Amino acid sequence: MKKKKRLKNNIKYSKLVIFSALFLFCLMIARLVQLGLSEKIDGINLKELASKRTTKTDIINAERGRIYSSDGDILAQNVASYTLIAYLDSKRTTNEKKPQHVVDKEDTAEKLAPILEMSKEEVLTYLNKEGVYQTEFGSKGKGLNELTKTKIDDLNLPGIDFIESFKRYYPKGRFASYVVGYAKSNEEDSSIKGEMGIEKQYDAILKGEDGSRTYQKDLKGYRIADTPMYVKDAVQGKDIYLTIDSNIQFFIEQAINNSNKVYDWEWFTITIMDAKTGAILGTASDPGFDPNLRDISNYLDIFCQTPYEPGSTMKTFTYMAAMENGVYNGSESYKSGVYTTTDGTEIGDWNRNGWGYISFDKGYALSSNVGIINLINRHMNSLMLRQYFKRLGFGRKTGIELPNESRGKLDFKYETEIYNAGFGQGITTTAVQNVKAMTPITNDGMLLEPYLIDKIVDSDTKEVTLKNERKEIERVASTNTVQKMIQLMDDTVNGIGNTGSGYRIDSGELIGKTGTAQIANERGGGYSQDIDGIISSFSGIYPKSNPQVIIYASVKRPTNGYQKSISIPVKEIVQNISKYYGNSDSINPATETKKYTLPNLTNKKVENVRTTLDTNGIRYVLIGGGDKVIKQSPSKKSVITANDTVYLITNDSNITVPNVTGLSSKVAKDLLQKLNIKVNLDGVGYVTEQSVPEGSPITPGMEMILKLSPKYATE
Repeated sequence: MKKKKRLKNNIKYSKLVIFSALFLFCLMIARLVQLGLSEKIDGINLKELASKRTTKTDIINAERGRIYSSDGDILAQNVASYTLIAYLDSKRTTNEKKPQHVVDKEDTAEKLAPILEMSKEEVLTYLNKEGVYQTEFGSKGKGLNELTKTKIDDLNLPGIDFIESFKRYYPKGRFASYVVGYAKSNEEDSSIKGEMGIEKQYDAILKGEDGSRTYQKDLKGYRIADTPMYVKDAVQGKDIYLTIDSNIQFFIEQAINNSNKVYDWEWFTITIMDAKTGAILGTASDPGFDPNLRDISNYLDIFCQTPYEPGSTMKTFTYMAAMENGVYNGSESYKSGVYTTTDGTEIGDWNRNGWGYISFDKGYALSSNVGIINLINRHMNSLMLRQYFKRLGFGRKTGIELPNESRGKLDFKYETEIYNAGFGQGITTTAVQNVKAMTPITNDGMLLEPYLIDKIVDSDTKEVTLKNERKEIERVASTNTVQKMIQLMDDTVNGIGNTGSGYRIDSGELIGKTGTAQIANERGGGYSQDIDGIISSFSGIYPKSNPQVIIYASVKRPTNGYQKSISIPVKEIVQNISKYYGNSDSINPATETKKYTLPNLTNKKVENVRTTLDTNGIRYVLIGGGDKVIKQSPSKKSVITANDTVYLITNDSNITVPNVTGLSSKVAKDLLQKLNIKVNLDGVGYVTEQSVPEGSPITPGMEMILKLSPKYATE
């Protein structure tokens, strides 16, 4: 009985074990089916998990685009930077004759040490690390340049390699630094990000689009040999060409530096604009900075981010407002000296004794505050003034292609505030607003939009994706107003005993308006009474007979309040521009009265273009024997006179190098660049010699050196 009972129990337990095993087996099968058919288990995406464990994606950083001046000088570019690494894992080597890891650590350390400026022992501390696949060499092994990399490569040391990255480099240092700005490298992902200036404003366009490499990895994260790699190519950043002319930018910076040797200031800024297009040809501020070093004392660009009270340069626009509202009579007189407002406030001229009874015309030349007050009090009101200032662009952003532009302030309501606004106190403006507001005087009343970007170019295809040119906003002044303002600005500089006489040059072609604004006290209200507590400014045009540039300069807290800290550098710049543009001080302005605005001559038949220019008495030179004009110099909408020559490039496939001797450097450079010839200038003024002879075939990448002299080559 007992045997039978034990047998039954054994059978019972055996069945239980078998059924349990079957049940567990079924559970395992069900789990396998679930794992095979389900995307997620317990909220985890199995496919993604497996992929992350077996694949790796490396970012391929796109090469950042370059920034150029309008004449092709590189202002910002990427340069290669290298991090030295050493492979220590002997498993990398599959062929002993070609070792892929560091074999002789002592010899390797001895040879690397002098190049890295480290001791042999320091190098060995990195090479003797245990249990690591590869090692770096600290800060002295990073940021290596091409020359250092070549020295190490020449050693042919097994297991030594480099990780390549890029950093931003500015070949001209402090040159146009606030415009160009700077970009910083991120060591973690080797990316470069714009932080200031054009680098920041156009960061997305400059940086391009990163690519990637995806591959199978081993347990240590390295690529498994002989496995496929999937590559998405990076799209390189686009190149940006500024309107900045390297020569004019140099003239500005050189003049500021020369003035700085004699005078002191808190800051100084000068801007030169093309009077006919609105293109910014040069702008500089002191103190500046080197974007390679980022030795920045002021992160605000005075050109467009720093609003300040402009002072008497605003009188130009107050006078224009009166003229455009039909209330100006230049011969009307008033008593100068001091004016007392209805609330008892005394507002005086800089010469508080005044000049007796003078006309409004003379009041402009003498920069009379009381003249402005009488003009407003008798004939204008705050609405008239504010509306005209706004039409000129004050109180709003100009849209210049730089970050964080300020709009300034046009808050004036009460009597004293209105008077102050009329002569540039109690309101704030920026330098770029002031050059913009001057464009109607050089364009027969048409307000132009200022711009800094000449073109944007695809770095691979060389396709021009954006091209800027003259942009008209609206007509804000009549021809009569323009002619009257030119007369008043001329008298201010070239008349006897007037406030702008310090700016007079021999030809009398520089005209403008000076300004002096007291600096508001930061505490307690009111204005500084210190002799240095001012901002001095000058707003001018050159040459008056055929305006080519608008000049605006401001200096804060100049030594002893001297206007000379501005007038001397401004005249130096004008002298250099005169030589560069081929102007002659001996030219009689009377011969310059006939002006002609060039139409678009491109894509037109040569015979029709000849007829147009002959009819208007315009000199021209045809380059090539084609039947159609494909390029012209000067460009359309340029204003020229009887002394100028138009150069027409035709659709001839066999065009050769032209003779440019005797031309101004600007005209010669513009013409040769339109023929795809790179130009290097030696000197300033007119071309006396060209390195490539006339009639030579034009080849890809051709460069030419032009020797220049301040005198005409034929003299």
